[in-house]
Amino acid sequence: MTAITIDKATKVFSSRDGEEVVALSDVSLDIGENEFISLVGPSGCGKSTLLRLIGGLLPLNGGRILIDGTEVKGPQVKTGFVFQKATLLEWKTILENVLFPLKIMGSLDAKSRDKARELLALAGLDGFENKYPGELSGGMQQRAGICRALMHDPDILLMDEPFGALDALTREDMSIELLRIWREQPKTIVFVTHSISEAVLLSDRVVVMSPRPGEVKQILDIPLPRPRSFAVQKDARFQDKVDEIRQLITGK
Repeated sequence: MTAITIDKATKVFSSRDGEEVVALSDVSLDIGENEFISLVGPSGCGKSTLLRLIGGLLPLNGGRILIDGTEVKGPQVKTGFVFQKATLLEWKTILENVLFPLKIMGSLDAKSRDKARELLALAGLDGFENKYPGELSGGMQQRAGICRALMHDPDILLMDEPFGALDALTREDMSIELLRIWREQPKTIVFVTHSISEAVLLSDRVVVMSPRPGEVKQILDIPLPRPRSFAVQKDARFQDKVDEIRQLITGK
């Protein structure tokens, strides 16, 4: 089943002096239900722009994007978004932050708190419900941000370099944590990262994009068994894919 269809998506931005900048040009891609896709490529190639187009946060200048056969015209309940920083509300507890999307949607009910607590426990934050963001580490805040994005049970999770601001060890821990959550609560995930090894570790397929204007340069299947841990990095196929993707991006 195809969850997301991207059909010749084009995005053009206008600068202050009126010059047009083509960020994406004729990008086409089909993403399957519950598939984990990573977008990689050089800085400025339009990875984050494509993610925002899928999420309905930006309008297209050409082409179309469909979710479950319906054209995206704006933000949809079917999608959740995780940004590079957790962007939690500092004056609200972690539990209140996770509940916030349902409050905005007007869909809080008697079971909402129980569900939020279950998600926090799933993310290893059991016992931190009444803490404030400033009392948590960066990794814990990011876990709370993922819980918030999952709270309304979206079919699709869009993740824009969600671990980019974390230190190396916390980033590794969060990668494995994300795989565990995804395994227990399957979603279609589109994940933007600058880390090639992270993309190979996490993904079913890796989409390599060209320099601006961003186009799909190549799509690589990742033939590594699941569930995965960091032990998979010892597999020769892992390093082969990392080297292949690096060659496609840098030419080296």
